[in-house]
Amino acid sequence: MENDKFVVKSKKAYGETNVVSARLPISVIKELDKVSNKTGRTRNELILMCIEYALNRLEIEE
Repeated sequence: MENDKFVVKSKKAYGETNVVSARLPISVIKELDKVSNKTGRTRNELILMCIEYALNRLEIEE
């Protein structure tokens, strides 16, 4: 079975960025803030890491 852990790695530089808005449940924001406090990462960094993690493992079923 593939290791499905979400590993927080060193920061990497991103080129040009754009602002995107999303509505999130308060419970998700609270969890992000807990992880942020433990890891020293910003909420934005964690959201980006979660999105990249999901996109790298995404399968689209026809």
